Amino acid sequence: MNINRQILAAIVVGSVAPLVYAADAQETPRNLRVYAGTYTGGASEGIYVLDFDAQTGRLGHPQLAAKTGNPSFLAVHPAKPLLYAVGEATRESGEKWDSVTAFLVEPETGALTQLNRASSRGGGPCHVAVAPAGRHVAVANYGSGSIAALPIREDGPLGEASAFVQHTGSSIHPQRQREAHAHSVTFDPAGRFLFAADLGTDQIMVYRFNDMLGTLEANDPPSVHLAPGAGPRHFAFHPSGKFAYVINELDCTITAFTYDPAAGRLDPIHSVTTVPGDFTGDNTTAEIKVHPSGRFVYGSNRGHDSIAVFTIDAGSGALTPAGWTSTQGKTPRNFNMDPEGRFLIAANQESDTLAVFRIDPASGALEPTGQTVAVPSPVCVVFSQSPAQ
Repeated sequence: MNINRQILAAIVVGSVAPLVYAADAQETPRNLRVYAGTYTGGASEGIYVLDFDAQTGRLGHPQLAAKTGNPSFLAVHPAKPLLYAVGEATRESGEKWDSVTAFLVEPETGALTQLNRASSRGGGPCHVAVAPAGRHVAVANYGSGSIAALPIREDGPLGEASAFVQHTGSSIHPQRQREAHAHSVTFDPAGRFLFAADLGTDQIMVYRFNDMLGTLEANDPPSVHLAPGAGPRHFAFHPSGKFAYVINELDCTITAFTYDPAAGRLDPIHSVTTVPGDFTGDNTTAEIKVHPSGRFVYGSNRGHDSIAVFTIDAGSGALTPAGWTSTQGKTPRNFNMDPEGRFLIAANQESDTLAVFRIDPASGALEPTGQTVAVPSPVCVVFSQSPAQ
């Protein structure tokens, strides 16, 4: 496929890997785009795109960017106008097999053109990540408890898997941990290691990643164990590369680690609860993000329906609870921040809304802007830059 070479002149800034066009690389972007991944069993038809003003926090109206089945997690390429989405095959989605789909981003409108689909090599793909060098994607298959790496071909389509690993094991939760359930895949900042949080086995698996070949090899040690019944879900690095954090879905905690980038080694610091001490209802967690400043960690609660805020000790990486903010909706499956860390958008899956919050740069506290935009069954939010300034 021939792609306009001006489009391929994109470079990356920010911790959420937005697309920044070369002409604007020296200034803070004002006009961004937000892509929302969804579940398509109801009103949703696929991936939606919305304009976003990074100065005012104004979120526009959603437009269908691509019609595709169950694009429940999205990842933006770090250097090219490409977006990748998992697709879980269900009767409602109309898909025949579980996949990762490659899309080309149209720069003027944000519309997505499908380049190809490749097998995820497992059931129930739930998370996708692009390697820092932009030559491979990794995918986590929750249903079958496996992970895979797939090469990115010239101009963006995906090849067949270059690596595949089947997880095994179980833990103590009688329903959720009978077998392995890989829930996320996260590359370290240097792209030398891949970390796979497995909810079913209470482990974070660590793999050495060969960026040229796309192969995965168990690290030494091959994993770090969480508390029995924790259920690790999503994983995030501190901007310094010295610390990392995992949010545990089942016991509603965040575990902090120190990180040795040479050895790919995680050493636990402590775990903190994501809900207030007086909360007695049912709750599971979902997403975790570290603020671009490196001063705050955020985690979403489904049940308490809030974003928990923690301050980070700059020396140790330890977390201190700093408050909770309602997401103005129900079941915040995912959230994300703009590249400058001024605003946070929460995806309320069961109330079909995206809600916008202003971030206090001193305290990390979230202030509702009053904006909620209707998007059907939103489960993932990513940012990219619009070329129109």
